[in-house]
Amino acid sequence: MSKVLIQAMVLPMTGPDRFYPQGEICIEDDRIISVGELGSAPAGFVPDRVLDLPNDVVMPGLINTHTHAAMTLLRGYADDLPLMPWLNEKVWPFEDKLTDEDIYWGTALALCEMIRSGTTTMLDMYASMDQVAEVVLKAGTRAVLARGLIGNGPNGNRALQESIDLVQRYHGAGAGRVNVMFGPHAPYTCSAEYLRKVKVEADRLGVGIHIHVAETQDEIKILQDQYGKTPVQWLDELGLFGGHVVAAHCVHLTPEDMEILARKHVCVAHNAESNMKLNSGTAPIIELRAQGVVVSLGTDGASSNNNLDLFGEMRSAAFQQKLCKGSTVLPAYEVLEMATVAGAQTLGLEDVGMLAPGFKADLITIDMDQPHFYPRFSIPAHLVYVAHAGDVRTVMVDGKLLMEERKLLTMDVSKVCQEAETRAKRISAELMDK
Repeated sequence: MSKVLIQAMVLPMTGPDRFYPQGEICIEDDRIISVGELGSAPAGFVPDRVLDLPNDVVMPGLINTHTHAAMTLLRGYADDLPLMPWLNEKVWPFEDKLTDEDIYWGTALALCEMIRSGTTTMLDMYASMDQVAEVVLKAGTRAVLARGLIGNGPNGNRALQESIDLVQRYHGAGAGRVNVMFGPHAPYTCSAEYLRKVKVEADRLGVGIHIHVAETQDEIKILQDQYGKTPVQWLDELGLFGGHVVAAHCVHLTPEDMEILARKHVCVAHNAESNMKLNSGTAPIIELRAQGVVVSLGTDGASSNNNLDLFGEMRSAAFQQKLCKGSTVLPAYEVLEMATVAGAQTLGLEDVGMLAPGFKADLITIDMDQPHFYPRFSIPAHLVYVAHAGDVRTVMVDGKLLMEERKLLTMDVSKVCQEAETRAKRISAELMDK
């Protein structure tokens, strides 16, 4: 039985007025048993380890609710293009050459970056998800995995069977650190019949669905031409909504679309930086939240961002909405909630996203003893508008340290970087030789 005491400034994300400038957290095995002011540990609690970090803020680990982790191998490969040419001419040809081992190392690179930048949980949509699951289990992070399904492609039925197998092999693996959803890619890459099959299997196995929705104007036009409806309206008509559904992007929505998403309790994964880089547009985040839709944050893949830094994503999400809707919208604490509390709600995780007794010990500490964090008028504002990946000092998941004093403890970073570089350059050279 392991007991850890962390003494630091504590931002538990249990309410905007809850902050302990001199606080402590008591952890036993994988759970938090107390959070409060310095000296509030339960009587008789004798820690095996004390982390004394008086100049750090400890907060819940960040939750990335939409990414394609192994696309780190495409970082910088296909920049400055709109979405459809980017996908059709660059990304998909590159991905066709990826082996299972390539995906393993690309995901490992993503997890090294995520741990270093304070992300403890991801929702990943990609192929060869057995490989992804194994890397997650090794790295010690938490993940929800969705095997990407392109129903209109030649391997649609095989991919659906792989999703079923993935649920049976990995749902609940790693003492619950790994869970599985079904991942139909988008309304324009899956037929109505295929999406109905996905829904039936997801319901049968008791898992959720993750899908790109209304990301670009091109997608809107495709659905309008084919069905005379918006993507949201078409998916609703098919019956895809109603269970646990996470819709990525949701940039181009009508008032009726937003009403459907709210009524069907669809969660939205907002990807501000990817949407800006690909010129996809600005999602109506303020309007969605006003209707009660749970909106969390994702980075998308490193090919369209080009990093997996959720601190940067928080800043961009806030600034983009302020530019479009006014300087008072989306204050800092609400953005932090999107990256923690709402992230957990989006993924259906009931015991992460906050620092509270009984919750999992998934947390990070940020080194605030740096010039860019002074003066300290507002800790939430500093975390959203000032902090960056390199400020993270400590990362813990399930009560186990994954990074301490900025050193990764579960991954060989040098080996991962070397493997990723070699594999990405091999594929690029093969494509150039064609």
